[in-house]
Amino acid sequence: MKLRTPWITLLGAGALLVAGQAMAQQATPSPPPPPGTGQADTAAPMSSDASAHNQAVFQTPQGEVTLRSTLPTPAPASAPPPFEQLAGGGKFISADQASAYPPLANDFDYADSNRDHRVSAAEYARWSKQQ
Repeated sequence: MKLRTPWITLLGAGALLVAGQAMAQQATPSPPPPPGTGQADTAAPMSSDASAHNQAVFQTPQGEVTLRSTLPTPAPASAPPPFEQLAGGGKFISADQASAYPPLANDFDYADSNRDHRVSAAEYARWSKQQ
């Protein structure tokens, strides 16, 4: 009696394995997209030859769509505001006060090096030197 129990379990597991493989092979592939939809046109040249290779123009029913694979040039960085201005006369900058200067709001967790949920004058000075 003991000899049959492992064989029945093994037979059941094997049947489930084979059934799973058979079902996976019956999946139908997705149909190809209709011709003419989303086909890339020749990219319109930009200011240089290298940038022309980094974009593609697509004709869609809603109009023309241009995809660029490069990042735009960053806005010129201005000097961060003084600590006193952001702190509102206090000794620390809270997360709400940091929202007045978007780069600090974005890096607030990084600027808050001791993780006390506020930025001190020393932490702000260290963070602003890295900007």
